[in-house]
Amino acid sequence: MATPKAIVLRAAGTNCDKESQYALELAGFEANRVHVFRVMETPALLDEYQLLMIPGGFSYGDDVAAGKILANQMIHHLADALNKFVADGKLVLGVCNGFQVLLKSGLLPWGKAGGGEANRDATLTWNDCGMFVDRWITLRADSDKCVFLTGGETLTLPIAHGEGKFVTTGDTVLDRIRDGDQVAVRYDGDNPNGSTDDIAGICDPTGRVFGLMPHPERFVDPTHHPAWTRKKTDRADGLAVFLNAAKHLK
Repeated sequence: MATPKAIVLRAAGTNCDKESQYALELAGFEANRVHVFRVMETPALLDEYQLLMIPGGFSYGDDVAAGKILANQMIHHLADALNKFVADGKLVLGVCNGFQVLLKSGLLPWGKAGGGEANRDATLTWNDCGMFVDRWITLRADSDKCVFLTGGETLTLPIAHGEGKFVTTGDTVLDRIRDGDQVAVRYDGDNPNGSTDDIAGICDPTGRVFGLMPHPERFVDPTHHPAWTRKKTDRADGLAVFLNAAKHLK
């Protein structure tokens, strides 16, 4: 099988692009970091790749709202190319700021960029504590649909965000996400931001577009965990997300 190719989309303020590229390469991808301006100039660049990753950081300083400006660029300049990317059976992963971008662009929750009111059905807002939160948390993978995860598994990953509280416009949207098996990961026992139903990440109806607040790319080697010398384990929970993606594509 040919080596799958991943594009890591970056913009001013993105700061997790190199870690994301490294994680993808560990999982067997050929990964390239590409500025959003290059893709806006030539949307056909996306045809070369099988996975699009929008990494964490503070794109455009999170002005207006977290991820909003990058999401608007995607809606107005790349909606057709992104919707074709998803329709072609390819994968999209958004982490932290990338998750915020996916929600504000419309790629989540329903898998269509620029989907009119769809990009207002759910969002990520300020943590209940009113502060930036940076610590390790435990997650439970609750979806059998999301191709990046194995349903039922438990993951330990770091978080680092100020606007991570997942909310929907109402119970109708929340029920639709739940009924569609789109709740990919939940905070397990410690909800750090007040997210509705402990939701830490969701996927689209196909299971191929996935966004989450915790950072899998920051735990792809056992030594990344602060307790690695005590736990003496070879487990690196974040790497599984990228390995599952590569396995699905192959």
